Amino acid sequence: MQITLVEGDITEQRVDAVVNAANSALLGGGGVDGAIHRKGGPAILEGCRALRASHYGRGLPTGQAVATTAGALAARWVIHTVGPVYSRTDDRSEQLASCYRESLRVADELGAASVAFPAVSAGIYGWPMDDAARIAVSTVLETPTEVTDIRFVLFTDDAYAAFERALALQR
Repeated sequence: MQITLVEGDITEQRVDAVVNAANSALLGGGGVDGAIHRKGGPAILEGCRALRASHYGRGLPTGQAVATTAGALAARWVIHTVGPVYSRTDDRSEQLASCYRESLRVADELGAASVAFPAVSAGIYGWPMDDAARIAVSTVLETPTEVTDIRFVLFTDDAYAAFERALALQR
């Protein structure tokens, strides 16, 4: 497995699957979620509505992942995962790690060889970037997968630096 860090826009990645840091409603939102829905177009929202109408009537639980088409994105699929909101009093690290494990599980089910991840929960959900990077990198490295190309696509210099430090500590 090759892990690459990319500073940029996850919606521009030419990969088999882009991971969306979604909210449980699966109906679009802000940050990465909003960008993916805007650039991917209505096909993604239609796929999410179909999921809500079937197995996920109450929304996608935190730490789980599901896939839809990628619509107009360069990817084939969007894997939606719901990260936990950061808490100083409640350790939700396992839920965050589950986002990465479950996304890789779904990628394997789809036959995806390349996956682009954002920094799940490190935006509006408030997870401290260094800790989010540590959990993301260690979980991906420890998770058995057929995915050979994993990219962490990071929107800011600070996020890139945090993931760079986390990756250096694991190697």
